[in-house]
Amino acid sequence: MAAVLTLTHLHLPGVTVISVAGELDITNHAEIPVYLGMNRQRPADQVVFDMAGLAFMDSSGLRALLSCHQDCVSLGGELRLAALQAVPARLMEITGVRAHVPVHTTIDQALSVAMAKISG
Repeated sequence: MAAVLTLTHLHLPGVTVISVAGELDITNHAEIPVYLGMNRQRPADQVVFDMAGLAFMDSSGLRALLSCHQDCVSLGGELRLAALQAVPARLMEITGVRAHVPVHTTIDQALSVAMAKISG
């Protein structure tokens, strides 16, 4: 049975916020890069993934996030993750991904840094 994944987005000036909720795994990981591609305002936008509603993520979900990160960087933007819950946070920690992808405790912190990048 496929895991339930809900994606929504919000556009701020120069920043695309994508809220990720439910479970991100082998059954739905391909939705993440497709959704980002369809909903990013401009290629060089700062992108913040609000992960507050994501209860579970496996290695295929992690791979999808890394692909999105590489895509954002190659287009002149940046991807940030915010508000990771216990299981996704642990996966990021044990794989060392935090050294490569900016991770913020709260969505407000991530947005503050993303907005500063735009203005500055």
